[in-house]
Amino acid sequence: MTQKRLVPFIVAVSLFMDNMDSTVIATSLPAIARDIGTSPLALKLAVTSYLLSLAVFIPMSGWTADRFGARTVFRAAIAVFVLGSIGCALSSALWHFVLARIVQGIGGAMMTPVGRLVLVRTIDRKELVNAMAWVSIPAMIGPLLGPPLGGFITTYASWHWIFLINVPMGLVGIILVTRYIENIRAEVPERFDAVGMVLSGVAVAGLTFGLSIAGLDIVPWPWVAGLIAAGLISLSLYLAYARRAPAPIIDFGLLKLPSFRASLVGGFMFRIGVGAMPFLLPLLLQVGFKLSPFQSGLITFTSTMGAIIVKGAAPRMLKAFGFRTLLITNAILGGLSIAACAGFSAQTSFMVMVGVLMIGGFFRSLQFTAVNALAYAEVPAARMSRATALAAVGQQVSLATGVAVGALTVELAVRYHDQAAIMASDFPPGFILVGLIATSSALIFWRMPADAGAEMADRLPAASRASDPKGG
Repeated sequence: MTQKRLVPFIVAVSLFMDNMDSTVIATSLPAIARDIGTSPLALKLAVTSYLLSLAVFIPMSGWTADRFGARTVFRAAIAVFVLGSIGCALSSALWHFVLARIVQGIGGAMMTPVGRLVLVRTIDRKELVNAMAWVSIPAMIGPLLGPPLGGFITTYASWHWIFLINVPMGLVGIILVTRYIENIRAEVPERFDAVGMVLSGVAVAGLTFGLSIAGLDIVPWPWVAGLIAAGLISLSLYLAYARRAPAPIIDFGLLKLPSFRASLVGGFMFRIGVGAMPFLLPLLLQVGFKLSPFQSGLITFTSTMGAIIVKGAAPRMLKAFGFRTLLITNAILGGLSIAACAGFSAQTSFMVMVGVLMIGGFFRSLQFTAVNALAYAEVPAARMSRATALAAVGQQVSLATGVAVGALTVELAVRYHDQAAIMASDFPPGFILVGLIATSSALIFWRMPADAGAEMADRLPAASRASDPKGG
């Protein structure tokens, strides 16, 4: 393999393991909840705690890679992720499971962002769209196999095994990183921003965790309000601190770059809808329609098939239409495909659900490829590690917010209907709400410059010729 193919392939191994784990657990939540004696909605803490752990520790990823080397951090992160997976398999109570998921999140917080940092530092900017599309193809195998595999294991064996499969994959990843990833590090690493790490960590933890448990009876409301208030106060303190810090751990100054700002803010809103899908859809199929985990997995995995189809087409579509036009149109179509799931019922045919999910997977994957590449269109090389960290924090917080919004909507619907148990009729409002939020991201992309990301989309030569009639 050439360098521009080998590096994305290795990064894809970590994405494969991360995505496989996320989709497997989503399908198996009802079975895990029954076994450890809790409710499926309460188990959303396991989903949110992983995303929360990612968001809290991701800001450290750029600094640790600069200080200790990408290979060292990448390899250690995979090992921590595997240890967390073993802890999940050994859990017998909700708090055991949540703690193990936090450990997994610490590993994931270093694993995926450092892999992307290696990618953006070793691949030419003009080749980045192709590289990100290429790296996503192997990574998509995880979500493709996750739902049916998780459903099959949960239905015919035990849910514990869905975490133990990370052990051999992690070992393969460690071997590949050791052999082929250079130990890239900064010549003069910046001083670690400990104050910023504490303030940003408390802000992310308080807001994300507080919102995720709002409406559940496992924590008193004063505690919930206290967590959210602590998050808001810490966020305000961090914003004031970051303005005078020489090297803030989360560099909000990057938002002055139009393409990065559109990628972060627009991508945040779109991912709220996407983050809710892996939580809402399996619950609708299993709790609402009474399907087995395996049957549920066979339906949900089809959205990933649509995602795989689009990967080869993404660079050509960006060249034809440009980032702005593609992101606006795709945000609307992708958001509406999420809202369309509100029309599913126990009588909806298998082929109709498969068609909606496959088409939705196509639009969502195309949006992710474009948004992820656009983030680095204007970022100078010296700030690339900070941009990777900030983009990753935004991604994980948005996914956690999606889970919280989707679950809270279902909880409110249950209370409105005055029912003792969750019914299929409680899910449509959640799909509609998160779908509309995702669709509204088109307004952010509409404000982008018409030529945003022209170099990455391979449209710069044509633009240059248009501005220079002599072609020179």
